[in-house]
Amino acid sequence: MKILALNCGSSTLKFQLVEVYGEENFLEQEQRLAYGAIDRIGDQGFLRFTAKNGVSLSETTTVVDHAEATCRALDWLGSLGLLGHDGLEAVGHRLVHGGDRFLEPTPVNDEIMNAIEAISHLAPLHNEPALSAMRAARAILGSAMPQVAVFDTSFHHTLPERAATYAIPMPLTDKHHIRRYGFHGLAHRYMTERYAAVTAKPVELTKLVTLQLGNGCSATAVENGRSVDTSMGLTPLEGLVMGTRSGDLDPSLAGVIARQENVDVREVEGWLNTRSGLLGVSGYSSDMRELLDAEAKGNARAALAVDMFCYRVRKYIGAYLAVLGGADAIVFGGGIGENSPQIRARICLGMEWCGLMIDQRRNARVVGTEGRISTKNSRIQAHVIPVDEEAVIARDAALCLRSR
Repeated sequence: MKILALNCGSSTLKFQLVEVYGEENFLEQEQRLAYGAIDRIGDQGFLRFTAKNGVSLSETTTVVDHAEATCRALDWLGSLGLLGHDGLEAVGHRLVHGGDRFLEPTPVNDEIMNAIEAISHLAPLHNEPALSAMRAARAILGSAMPQVAVFDTSFHHTLPERAATYAIPMPLTDKHHIRRYGFHGLAHRYMTERYAAVTAKPVELTKLVTLQLGNGCSATAVENGRSVDTSMGLTPLEGLVMGTRSGDLDPSLAGVIARQENVDVREVEGWLNTRSGLLGVSGYSSDMRELLDAEAKGNARAALAVDMFCYRVRKYIGAYLAVLGGADAIVFGGGIGENSPQIRARICLGMEWCGLMIDQRRNARVVGTEGRISTKNSRIQAHVIPVDEEAVIARDAALCLRSR
C-alpha cells in the first residue's frame, strides 16, 4: 500500500511517500519513494524535495500557510507521476493532540475533523496546521481518497493514573477532561521500537529514557515498551526548556505576569509558548546552533540558556531513572539530540553515579546517524536514533485501513 505521510509542525511540513509491505517489523518493511520538507512556512522559507529516482528540487520560496505547503508537495509529486494510477492509496497525518477521544489511528471524515478542531486549543501551534493540510489534500485528491489521522498522544495513553492525573479538584478533572496527555508519541515510540530492533531485545522488555530534543522537547520513561511517564502534560508547554516554550514553571506565574503587565492571561500563555524558552532567556535565538556559537563568543545570556536546557534534561533523566528503577539506555532523538554531540555530552556530564558514561570519541562521530555513544562498560547505555515519524504515520495508516 502506498501512503503519503504528512507531518505538520508549527512552521514546517515534512512528507514521505512510502510503500508499506508487511504488517510486522514495520521499521524494515517500507520503501521510501519520495520525501521532502518545507521550512519557515509563513515567512521566507526553503523547500527540499527528493524522489527515489534521483529527481530533486531545492529552492528558496515564500509559502503562506500549511495548505499552500501541502499543495506544493502534491503538485511536485503529481509532476513525477507519483499520484496517478497505483501511485497513491491513502494519506496519513500526524495530529499532535487527540484529547481523550482519539486513542488510535482514525479514518478522517467531516465529523472527525470537527472533533479535532474542537480540541485544537490544547495544541494551537500544531492541530490547526494539520487540519489545513487535511482540507488541502481533500481538495486536490478528492473526497474518495482515504485519509487517516495518527495521534501523538496515543503512545502516552498508557500512563498510570498517578502520572497522568493533576492534583486539582477531581470534579474539575472529570468535567473538563483534564489530564497529562503527553506528546511526541510517534517519536518516542519510534526510538523505543528501533532501539529494540538494533539491540535484538524484545520491545516488551525494554526500559528506556527517550529524549526528543528539537525546537519542541520532551522526555519519556518507557517500561516494557510502554510510556509510563512523560514531561509534556495537558498541552505541549510543560516539561523541558524548548526553543520558544518555557517548560515547567510555577502555575501562578501566568496570573502574576497578567496582572503586572495588565494583559489577559491568554496573552501570557502566548508569550510562554512563543517568546520563552531558549529564545526568551537568551534574547537572541531559539536555534541551539546559534546559541552555542554565541556562547563561544562570550554571550552570557546565550550561555545561560544552553546551561538551563542541559540542566533540565539531566534533571528529568534522573527523575525517570528513579521512576523506572534504572534503565537499559538513554536514547537521543530530534534535531538537537541527533546532531549536537556537545549538548549530548553536557546533558550526561556527571552522571557516572548511575552508571552512564559517554565515550567522547564515539559521541563526536555520531552526527545525524544512528549509533551507540556510551562506553563499553557503561551500565546504562546511550544511543542516538534519528527519528522517522513519517514511517510510523505510514505504517499506522496502512494498518488502520486494512483493518476496516
